[in-house]
Amino acid sequence: MAAFSLVIADTLGRERLTRLVGAHPGTDETLQSRRTPPWDDTRPGRLSVGASTVLTMTDSETEIEIETETGFLSETKVFYDAIAEDYAALFQEELKDRPLERAILGVFAELVEGEGPVADLGCGPGRTTGRLAALGLDVYGLDLSESMLAIARRENPGLRFEQGSMLDLDLPDGSLAGASCWYSSIHTPVDRLPALFAEFHRVLAPGAPLLVAFQAGDRHRHYDRAFGHDVSLTFQRRQPDVMAALLTDAGFALHSRTVREADESLHETSPQAFLIARRPTSS
Repeated sequence: MAAFSLVIADTLGRERLTRLVGAHPGTDETLQSRRTPPWDDTRPGRLSVGASTVLTMTDSETEIEIETETGFLSETKVFYDAIAEDYAALFQEELKDRPLERAILGVFAELVEGEGPVADLGCGPGRTTGRLAALGLDVYGLDLSESMLAIARRENPGLRFEQGSMLDLDLPDGSLAGASCWYSSIHTPVDRLPALFAEFHRVLAPGAPLLVAFQAGDRHRHYDRAFGHDVSLTFQRRQPDVMAALLTDAGFALHSRTVREADESLHETSPQAFLIARRPTSS
């Protein structure tokens, strides 16, 4: 089990991030602030998502350790439950100014073969799910956040949305014709990515494509306040070569690797990466 370390303390003087401004949905740029204070492992009031979820409030006398297995999942759910309506309003037309993203979703849709279901894993308010449905796929969405799912159902009344974790999919082996992980692996600790990709491999049919989108880079960002809500989450950037290697290790064959530079007009500060891989037709 992952260790959840809690140290009880006075949190007076704790820095807060200032008002958020818009950027790329599903990424840390969604949460850009006017001033970003430095965060480290011993900072008072730091709640981070890493190899294990650690909540630290420093005190010289008291330290309590609690074991938890799903800390980062719980934290992600709480975060997006709190900001769902604000997030959905800010990114009402998130693909409108992103022609490359629309093209990549189109390529992914064309790679899906047969009439089997496609899963949009970590679907948020269902915008990508709706796009994939418009491209002709039999797609449904899955997310941890019930608040996000409520928006997805409201905006896409003809589509199916379910609550659940990408790490533990309630699906038979080889049952999906495709899967999209559109900026939804960015809160998964790096040491859990092999298990995540192994689960994707398990549920995809031979030959089925997987689309993974994420911010490219090494520097993670932690946010302690979002849209006026006192919620915390860490957004993790990944190197495309590392992600490609993890997919290969999980048994996938890489189909394409696309990286575009940050677009300042979209308030982006890092490149955006898109990997498409397939589960091989034979082992």
